[in-house]
Amino acid sequence: MNVIGKLPFVIATRLSQQIRNMSLVRSLAFVNNQWVPASSGETFEVTNPANGQVLGQVPDMDVDDTEQAVNVAFEAFKTWEHTTAKERSVLLRKWYNLLEDNKDEIARIMTAESGKPLSEAAGEVAYANGFIDWFSEEARRIPGEIVASPTQTKEMMMIRRPIGVAALITPWNFPAAMITRKAGAALAAGCTCVIKPAEDTPLTALAMADLAAKAGIPKGVINVVTCSRKKAAEVGRVLCTSPQVAGLSFTGSTNVGKLLYEQCASTVKRVSLELGGNAPYIVFESADLEAAVKGTIACKFRNCGQTCVSANRLFIQESIFDQFVAKLEEAVKGLKVGDGAAAGVTQGPLINDAQATKVKQLVEDAVKKGAKVHLGGKPVSEMGTRFFQPTIISDVDHSMRVFNEEIFGPVAVCIP
Repeated sequence: MNVIGKLPFVIATRLSQQIRNMSLVRSLAFVNNQWVPASSGETFEVTNPANGQVLGQVPDMDVDDTEQAVNVAFEAFKTWEHTTAKERSVLLRKWYNLLEDNKDEIARIMTAESGKPLSEAAGEVAYANGFIDWFSEEARRIPGEIVASPTQTKEMMMIRRPIGVAALITPWNFPAAMITRKAGAALAAGCTCVIKPAEDTPLTALAMADLAAKAGIPKGVINVVTCSRKKAAEVGRVLCTSPQVAGLSFTGSTNVGKLLYEQCASTVKRVSLELGGNAPYIVFESADLEAAVKGTIACKFRNCGQTCVSANRLFIQESIFDQFVAKLEEAVKGLKVGDGAAAGVTQGPLINDAQATKVKQLVEDAVKKGAKVHLGGKPVSEMGTRFFQPTIISDVDHSMRVFNEEIFGPVAVCIP
């Protein structure tokens, strides 16, 4: 494992200064195509997880602010739902073009606030923009259906209509793609949106909303409500219980998803939940081990293991276990830990102190119960509290937390 030493502080400082000069960085929330503060005047800081430096401040919005955003989206829906498929398609295409024109700046903003390596951020932006590209075309292809009638006196015709306001709660690990995947579909169908981005990564969401407005998407159709972690529960409750919100889409933890699902029941909302997992990665003796290791690196260590589809447990056929682990060790040693803005870095910081503490505790629990550490296993203390060594462990059993819990960190759990 390669560690880039003291450079991250210098690089992050430079990046933080650049962030403040970027044209798409916003310090206000976006409601009704206007940049607005919280009604209370409160703000919270957005920091660079690589070094804790403050990138900026955004409004810490509350129940009243959220209700206002919902009202605006509800009023906007009354006209947006009557736009033609072609009109929506054209506007989404204009948004896509602007997202493409500004992809480098969005990637730099994302790296600064999420910590992911710049190359990964650029990859996410391309992925994210692809959703708007896709839905700009799909907007024109929302068909109805004629069904054969059981009687001669009736004709059965189904017409698809937009449902109304869609509340979109998005995560910090893919702050651009999870917005475009949700909002692109909603707008293409004729729905309006209230987006609540994760408190760790609001700047990416605000930058994208800015470009949506510049693309000509009408006021009130896209709204972004920012809030701190301490107000997230009350803001989420408004989005779940408001009778003016017709559907809710959430990507995040299972525990929060269950709570939101319960809160949506009172208004019988349409709910889409993408929650946590404990995904296995299985390698049989017939596998191409080079390809298997390459796949492991991609699905385990991307974004420092902080993806909802990260392989949590690696099940390796016993006959090739030692050989596979040895090859994986060599590959992991080539990963570089450091600030995501530095050239060649493949492993950035964990998103916040809580996540760093969780990963550390999961590994310590496994070691205490008899797990073997092949590589890594500890924080990179000289780089700060949020950097963790890419780790490989084995001799894991069902009693260990790493076997049963989603790790969300750079820890490969190998099980024969």
